[in-house]
Amino acid sequence: MLTYHEVMTTDFGRLATAATAWDGMADKFETLGTTYEKKVRSTTTSGDWLGRAQQVAGPNLAVTRNEYNGAQVQARTVAMLLREASTLFTELKGKVKAAVDEAVAAGMKVSEGGVASFDFSKVDAPDARAVRHDPDLPEVERSWTRRIQQAVDAFDEADTGVKLALIDAVTDRDFQDGTFGGFNGSRPYASLREAAAAENMPKDRAKVAEWWSRLDPVTRGILLEERGEELKRAGILDAFTYRWEQPDVGAGPFGVEEPTARDYWILSQAKMVQGGGDAFGQSMASRNMAHYLGATGEPLTLDVDRFLQDEPEFRASIEQRHIGAEQAAWRQQALDAYERSGGRPVAIPVESAAVGQDFLRESDWYYAVNGHQQNVSGMVTVAPGADGKPKVSLDYQVNVWDRYNWDEGKSVNIGPIHIPDTDMQRLHTTGLAQEYDMRGSSSVRHQDLTDVPGPSAVPEVDPGRDHTRKDPERGREENR
Repeated sequence: MLTYHEVMTTDFGRLATAATAWDGMADKFETLGTTYEKKVRSTTTSGDWLGRAQQVAGPNLAVTRNEYNGAQVQARTVAMLLREASTLFTELKGKVKAAVDEAVAAGMKVSEGGVASFDFSKVDAPDARAVRHDPDLPEVERSWTRRIQQAVDAFDEADTGVKLALIDAVTDRDFQDGTFGGFNGSRPYASLREAAAAENMPKDRAKVAEWWSRLDPVTRGILLEERGEELKRAGILDAFTYRWEQPDVGAGPFGVEEPTARDYWILSQAKMVQGGGDAFGQSMASRNMAHYLGATGEPLTLDVDRFLQDEPEFRASIEQRHIGAEQAAWRQQALDAYERSGGRPVAIPVESAAVGQDFLRESDWYYAVNGHQQNVSGMVTVAPGADGKPKVSLDYQVNVWDRYNWDEGKSVNIGPIHIPDTDMQRLHTTGLAQEYDMRGSSSVRHQDLTDVPGPSAVPEVDPGRDHTRKDPERGREENR
């Protein structure tokens, strides 16, 4: 725990001097690595040396070459951290001094321990007697002491953060590089703040996307390389700014009327329709109707992968309205960030505008969802390719939103049964069924954007079983 005296008497400019020395060390490691590659390791890769000895020496010399690279990266990371620490500590020291100056201006004096007390030497005898008898004086002194201590605590917290960052920077995290406790060749984050942010991914999935969108492109690139699949599962592709809202009031308030005998008859007809949905090839419509008749009102998760597989209109709208229309701009945005990073891998969150779509043809999904809002969210990554040129790729998911309700004045025929929407609305009004929100995202899809993008095709993903009543998993899906 740092004290007020230590903060105020330490010269943090020395950290910048140390950073310069670490940069010099990195330059020397770079020179040594280049010399080692040309003079030593090349003997195992030139083709002039063959045989068992070469086969044994080759991997060992490659490990040493990688260690020179790791040493260079580690030294530059330490230099960056020390330089940033110098700036950060100087700034926080200034805030401690400002708190002290304000206390002094308010009539206090501050001890080496950072304790504020009234400075009676600055007032005459009558004022001193009045202040000594002021019942609020102890609390005033304590408040100034607390204010100074808060500034010192902020400094101490930053000092702990720098210590942890330095430990992390010199800790070998690659257990398959042929060394144990060797140099850390992981790429450094852009700043101390980015390093701290990278280590603090929220546990709440709803907050992960916001955290991801605030990170620096280089930080995202590092995290993707180290923890890509984990982060995708955690929800980084949910980073869309679009906020869906219920488009209309639907049937209105839920359960505000007493059901009549006719309402129970309507309910029986609806259950017949729901039960016979599979017989007419409408398993999704049956599923959604069952959820409506369950009257829980809980949101339902849509199977967007099956949506993409079953509905050519839907798939075409994703290809044309979202991927095809946006990919050139997304690619350029990512390449610009890559150039600004100096050729370091970057990741840029992307999102297409949400648009509405109705289906014209009567199909399973026409009855299950029909009109809905759709968009695409994901990220474009750029990294150096094997040929030294930037490799650009897009990872994305398709998102769908809708509200399951029935529109007044409309009707639908499902098999031989005619269903007026007003009858189905009655079930909601009387509490026998309940409207609900529907929301879903597809599995992650990948597309190469290295070359100038042309027409896009959304790749199909096997959604699994066919969801008919012969499917042993049918009925176990979420929200069924």
